[in-house]
Amino acid sequence: MEKLKKMVAREALKYIEDGMIVGLGTGSTTAHFIQLLGKLVMEEELEIYGIPTSYQAKLLALESGIPIIDLDEADAIDVAIDGADEVDPDLNLIKGRGAALTMEKIIDYRAGTFIVLVDESKLVDYLGQKMPVPIEVIPAAWRVIKEELEVFNATAELRIAKNKDGPVVTENGNFILDAKFERIEDPLDIEIELNNIPGVVENGIFADIADIVLVGTKEGVKKLER
Repeated sequence: MEKLKKMVAREALKYIEDGMIVGLGTGSTTAHFIQLLGKLVMEEELEIYGIPTSYQAKLLALESGIPIIDLDEADAIDVAIDGADEVDPDLNLIKGRGAALTMEKIIDYRAGTFIVLVDESKLVDYLGQKMPVPIEVIPAAWRVIKEELEVFNATAELRIAKNKDGPVVTENGNFILDAKFERIEDPLDIEIELNNIPGVVENGIFADIADIVLVGTKEGVKKLER
């Protein structure tokens, strides 16, 4: 699996040009990309700036020698490179297992080109087939939002931290509900409806946004385009 992740990360470098501002995603696959990008920047002396989607991405970028700027310093984001937890046949995504979905969505939606890096295990027939939808919520409202999700025939659980007591707390100071849907037929509609629930900050459905999905397979990298 790590071989496939490195394969697609290397393929993504072909979309990087000197002078670009690059959105840097969060996760194991994009971690490989960030490290490879840092090596490319140093070897070819490129003027590349990264906008990270999380502290994890920021720290790794700095360690890899990639100059970092804040979102409000950039006039535009040329390309965003990120991973996904699920990809359906229309290139709709579920993201957020790393709890960085809000900043990921802000950056990915603003990029001129959004490129997704996955291995073939992330391809599904429909969203929600394997993974729940992460929903970032205001802490005081998590119980009522959990109840509200029953309207969508979804069962939600508060995400609990593994290396600390209590729930996972996002970099924005919020909680994560993982909502399991029976089947998501209309991702864009559900994405909008979830965000209309008071107390929801953002959700992990990324509909109609991915331009290119690079899929690592045993036969090589497969390119999917919208």
